[in-house]
Amino acid sequence: MNHLSGAVKYSFPKQRIVIIGDLVADQFLHGTIARVSREAPVFILRHDETNTCAGAAANAAVNVASLGGKPVLIGARGLDTNGDLLLETLRESGVNCDFILSDSALRTTTKIRVLAGHHYAARQQVIRIDYENNTQISLSLQQKLLNNIEKAGKTADAIIISDYNYGVASHQVFELARKLAKLRSIPLLIDSRFRLTDFPEATTATPNQDEVEQLIGKNFTAEQCSELRGKLGYESLLVTCGNQGMLLVQKNEVPRRIEVVGSAKPVDVTGAGDTVIAVYSLGLASGLSFIDAAEVANHAGGIVVMKKGTASVNPHELIESLQATTKGVTESFA
Repeated sequence: MNHLSGAVKYSFPKQRIVIIGDLVADQFLHGTIARVSREAPVFILRHDETNTCAGAAANAAVNVASLGGKPVLIGARGLDTNGDLLLETLRESGVNCDFILSDSALRTTTKIRVLAGHHYAARQQVIRIDYENNTQISLSLQQKLLNNIEKAGKTADAIIISDYNYGVASHQVFELARKLAKLRSIPLLIDSRFRLTDFPEATTATPNQDEVEQLIGKNFTAEQCSELRGKLGYESLLVTCGNQGMLLVQKNEVPRRIEVVGSAKPVDVTGAGDTVIAVYSLGLASGLSFIDAAEVANHAGGIVVMKKGTASVNPHELIESLQATTKGVTESFA
């Protein structure tokens, strides 16, 4: 694993990753259970604090930055308080926000996770409240997005499209990203929430198990994933399978299974997919093979699921995890 540790330490910081997609404000509302209400049989939660983190495409950008890379984020947000808080978080994390557009017609998609507990007890998530943007992106805003992609893509070492079905990853956006990636001979990576077939002929994608099941059914095999990769026209497909690790299928290669790193009982899987594609993109941009980039991404995913909330991984943690592995964790998929 020494060459992988070397890539994290020396190559990742040199890579400029353009992330295009839906921006989400992940908020964590912490509170203390005070008593039972007299109005209804429910607990009264006394608010302690609310933290705003970067979610979706914004989280992928933060993970690139946390590993020393140069993330350039392209998307749109509303002119609202949560949009302001999200921008503040991104800038504090070292993300280039010059290409993020603001529009008063939009609402910044916000996901509030309420974590409650008694005094001196661990907080548990009791409910999630989503405030989604339901306003379609205007033609003028879409043209501005395309202009920003054209500008930022000229110096990209890899491009990520992070699609959470909130409107940024349109057909026009994808076609331009694919054109730029082809012209620059750089990887184009896709992370799409149940719309993977709308993004053909990219380099690779990182769907989770549920997303693949939506396409080819439950209890899918490695051979079926290989067929899916071929239909999509990808060079590889990296399927994340939770505590079952990952499955990598490549063109003209035997499918490979990558065993889970660390505990099989995660603390919190929020945003883990964003971490995986961020690290995977840094690996491919650094010249690593698909299997080596997937190995590093697997370690990163194993680290963040042991943290609470929307989390990122730093170089020290990742290198330490890689060096702790004394033997390869891949094997032929049986």
